[in-house]
Amino acid sequence: MTINQVQDEIIQEFALLDGDREMTVFYIMELGQKLPAIEDRDRTEENVVKGCQSKVWLTATMKNNGLYFSADSNTAITKGLVSLLIRIFTNQTPDDILHADLYFMNKIGMERFIGTQRSNGFAAMIKQMKLYALAFKTKMEIRHD
Repeated sequence: MTINQVQDEIIQEFALLDGDREMTVFYIMELGQKLPAIEDRDRTEENVVKGCQSKVWLTATMKNNGLYFSADSNTAITKGLVSLLIRIFTNQTPDDILHADLYFMNKIGMERFIGTQRSNGFAAMIKQMKLYALAFKTKMEIRHD
């Protein structure tokens, strides 16, 4: 699936919640519970996403031209938010990630469910994922030269 197809799928899922704030927050936390645990060795300071109020660990690996992300957080809602990004960006090429237009947040009205601090942290997670994509793209280009 493309990044936009995954975003459209997420928008449809959230539409079923009909804007109910409590149910939406619960659903986001539920998504976080389904996120596979990361290895203890990945819970390092260098894997912490800077700019998040909560602690978020994020790693990326490359397999067959697609990036695979793993993450964890010390708060349930943040873990749910990062799980949405992982769902969107996993198995996508670095170029697709770098050029992605993330519109699902506006479509699901995410700003109604998360505060300013968490919005800043969410933006920091996106930025970190795009930085991983840039790093892997650069690595690929160096190998091909």
